Amino acid sequence: MIETSGLRRTFHTKHGEVVAVDGVDLHVQAGEIVGLLGPNGAGKTTTMRMLVTLLRPSGGEATVAGHDLLAQPAAGRRRVGYVAQGGGTDPTVTGRDEDVFQARTYGMAKADAAARAAELLERFDLAGPADRPTGTWSGGQRRRLDLAVGLVHRPALVFLDEPTTGLDPQSRANLWDEIRQLRDQGTTVLLTTHYLEEADALCDRLTIVDHGRVVVEGTPDALKRQIAGDVVTIGVDGDLAAALALLEGEPYVRSAAKEDGVIRLYVDRGETATPAILRLLDGAGTPPASLSLARPSLDDVFLQQTGRSLRDAA
Repeated sequence: MIETSGLRRTFHTKHGEVVAVDGVDLHVQAGEIVGLLGPNGAGKTTTMRMLVTLLRPSGGEATVAGHDLLAQPAAGRRRVGYVAQGGGTDPTVTGRDEDVFQARTYGMAKADAAARAAELLERFDLAGPADRPTGTWSGGQRRRLDLAVGLVHRPALVFLDEPTTGLDPQSRANLWDEIRQLRDQGTTVLLTTHYLEEADALCDRLTIVDHGRVVVEGTPDALKRQIAGDVVTIGVDGDLAAALALLEGEPYVRSAAKEDGVIRLYVDRGETATPAILRLLDGAGTPPASLSLARPSLDDVFLQQTGRSLRDAA
């Protein structure tokens, strides 16, 4: 559904050239959910805007839904749906009119457009407020309408740019269910997010991007398996650098780093390493203020690949 090679986008500003996307290679198979994961400013939205033909690439090649991005942009647009990060509904227009209007722009007859809009409003539990201006709707309702509008022409491929940003936990969970249903019905989904739990819960595969480049890709489980063992996070009241120097030389520590007032250790076996860590710090006169043990997460993958935490970067 998506194949890119060396996709690149630069912007020219008064301060000089800014490289937003720097040679991205993507491969998305039909019928899967693929996530672009990364902090704000990593190039996720710019990549997506190029793939839906809202921005012209500065370099590289891409095929989207079977059509060359540069040679056949109109043909590609007919096969894709796009839900932008900020939404696109007019607060003065009813939800039903929004959906019908979008269907008509894709060439549907008036009766077919009305029937398709009614079908989607019912599916997304929006039949109740459908004939009120969307400015009176809740944030979760407007986001579901964005998705309904993006699906009105039955696209084979849907682009979702940070679809759950700003939603409450219940609305986010409901939207996750809708996205999974799209995949189950055969629709391919490419979504951007900087929510680790969202990427883990939804995506069949992930592409982690930073500074406009792909740093690693794979399934969530495979990426986490690249980091063997357990993660021990230690808070120290005293000299953090001295405690880190003390710990990183121990044979049970595979790697160590400090960030935001804590030390993060990657160890082979957390249950045996933890008592040894406590003894070592106590003996040095720097007992830990806090200690936690966990399996590696996607944030650990990002930290290992880029040297910084995705949660902090986002």
